[in-house]
Amino acid sequence: MIEQRTQSNQLTSLVGLVKDLYEITKPKVVFMLVITAIVGMVLAQPTLPSLSLLFVASLGIGLLSAAAAAMNHIVDQKIDAKMARTYNRPIAKGRLTNQQAIGFSLFLAFSGFVLLYFEVNPLTAWLTLASLFGYAVVYTLILKRLTPQNIVIGGLAGAMPPLLGWCAITGEIHPHALLLVMIIFTWTPPHFWALAIHRKEDYARVNIPMLPVTHGNEFTKNTIMLYTILLTLVCILPYLVGMTGILYLVVSLGLNVVFLRYAWLLKTTENKQLAMETFKFSIWHLLALFVVLLVDHFI
Repeated sequence: MIEQRTQSNQLTSLVGLVKDLYEITKPKVVFMLVITAIVGMVLAQPTLPSLSLLFVASLGIGLLSAAAAAMNHIVDQKIDAKMARTYNRPIAKGRLTNQQAIGFSLFLAFSGFVLLYFEVNPLTAWLTLASLFGYAVVYTLILKRLTPQNIVIGGLAGAMPPLLGWCAITGEIHPHALLLVMIIFTWTPPHFWALAIHRKEDYARVNIPMLPVTHGNEFTKNTIMLYTILLTLVCILPYLVGMTGILYLVVSLGLNVVFLRYAWLLKTTENKQLAMETFKFSIWHLLALFVVLLVDHFI
């Protein structure tokens, strides 16, 4: 009886450990990154890429992205423990030790890099590793604590997956892939600053110089509006260079009109829920934008 109870407790602990390790990989974020990488792979050539190559490249990019997310949890654990949004994260709560998290993140990073280097191509492996370094070190460890423009500069790492996907298929950096990077790079500030407005008190409590904390909500709302206008213009570029067709143009303009409406309402009203609603819409905006890129490619 005692032995059965011990085995049951061990199984429960193991399941809890697996759940916590899974949580620190930020699976929803990694899913979005992999989707944008897959779009880059598909757009890189007229026909559908090899499914085996697509799978292996997606897995490698996903593993390195998950490693970067885990490293973010490690670096930010003291901050996370003080913020309402993040206080229950596994490392902040002490459910995972630093040794467990570091070992897991290094395993993910090594596995992803080796997979990409030997089964895809070295360029994709090194670019993906550089993206990990950009997010986990340059953004999380340095820029996030240094400047209110942290998300603008650091957002480049999160914008890289379409280029990584393109490189996985072609082995080269193509201007069309850089246009996809520009879209995500321009989308990131209004997406993240909307969340920062909603969580302003949290960031102020832990002395993180997010734009709403350093420059106030009104300045941030104006900046969100300007970036959303810029995003609308950048989203037109793939059509202007002949990369996409009329379907993409119409749908992207429609999505950006809705995004502009959210940005305008955020700027002109005092509805406290609008910042979070804008943040949530921006996620669906990017997902829909990249899905229509796929559909347009095969029409």
